[in-house]
Amino acid sequence: MANREKNKKTLLELVKLPENSRCADCGAADPDWASCTLGIFVCVNCSGTHRNLPSISRIKSIRLDFWDDDLVQKFMKANGNRSAKNIYEKFVPVFYYHPHPYDCEVLKEQWIRAKYEREEFTEEKRERPYTAGVYEGRLWKKGKDNGQFLERKFVLSVQDFTLKYYKEDESKGPKATISVKDLNATFQPEKIGHAHGLQITYSVDDHTRNLFEIVNWFNAIRAIRHTYLKTAFPTASDGDQREPFKKRWFILDSLDRKLLYFKTQLDAIELGVVFIGSENHGYSVRECVPKGTRGNKWKCGLIVETPDRQFVFMCEQERDQREWVEALKTVISKPMMPQDYTTEANIRRRR
Repeated sequence: MANREKNKKTLLELVKLPENSRCADCGAADPDWASCTLGIFVCVNCSGTHRNLPSISRIKSIRLDFWDDDLVQKFMKANGNRSAKNIYEKFVPVFYYHPHPYDCEVLKEQWIRAKYEREEFTEEKRERPYTAGVYEGRLWKKGKDNGQFLERKFVLSVQDFTLKYYKEDESKGPKATISVKDLNATFQPEKIGHAHGLQITYSVDDHTRNLFEIVNWFNAIRAIRHTYLKTAFPTASDGDQREPFKKRWFILDSLDRKLLYFKTQLDAIELGVVFIGSENHGYSVRECVPKGTRGNKWKCGLIVETPDRQFVFMCEQERDQREWVEALKTVISKPMMPQDYTTEANIRRRR
């Protein structure tokens, strides 16, 4: 019994270290699980994927399960999230998307499988399907008129920086040719009604079209967009590739310390909420001009830092930017009340 308590205490001390305090795979705070074969600490959501890799990863609770002395005192102490990252994420391409806690399950699952099962990032020059010059395959495309999914052939090419898709008779040529510079891809499983739903958005005749289509495709698009940006803007740094901005209607509830956002100002239910804590608890706001906003007509940015993540927002005018920064600073400058901690915890659980 004494050794069991000692091992539990050791694990709880290890998980409090900065390098172990967040999930090794998605970055969620306060992981309660660990892989005793990989030597990493993970959240409950990512632990589910690890359980599906029994030959690679064996998951145990750091609070409830029994741990052998050597496993804790030698193996877990000698390893940890930082050591695993140096091995399994050593050569992650700059364009490859690193999932966050709030991302859909398929993104997180394939990130975990890519690292530990396929070991895609352990060698510098390893061939990966999404980094080929041409990437093609058949996807189920949602029809514009009746909403039914139809099988179509898609071809993504780095030679002319385009994505083409074809109808049944491929001899007639592509149904559409989409320039990579006008292309974005985001996962929308709830919107599409499928766990692998990928929304491909592009501009045509000043209008926005959506193609609802999977992780290799997602990263193949990111890879070719990265190559295009490096070609079009050779002086840009690798950090200039950013996720697409979406226009949203925001309301700041200063009493409850909530920043709510809606698809439109007439929506009855918010799409999401960001808790705005105090400066003493790791919250801050500042003006910025984010990199990677070429083509975005709104240039007045602001960054909201929280203990979990960084939020980047763009305003249409400098006046709007100043007003939002001042309003958020007013909330952040106020000390948190007891009920605010409950609100913060509830919002974190919703993500």
